[in-house]
Amino acid sequence: MSENKYKNEANPYKVGKVENNAPIDSNFEKMLKIFTKQVQKDGILREVKARRYYIKPSDKKRAERNKRIRKCI
Repeated sequence: MSENKYKNEANPYKVGKVENNAPIDSNFEKMLKIFTKQVQKDGILREVKARRYYIKPSDKKRAERNKRIRKCI
């Protein structure tokens, strides 16, 4: 009964696309290392952690302003 409501449309919760084109005979540790580097490069985990909780726009502006101030000092 439960139908996938995202069957014909893109999943709005999908953050990025990561493909691992490692050869089949390569070992798991090597593939995992390639995968983690690619995820880190794409910034997927950073974005997921940022979206974990809702942050009000005024709080975002305040945090950005404080970040710029700290960077100048």
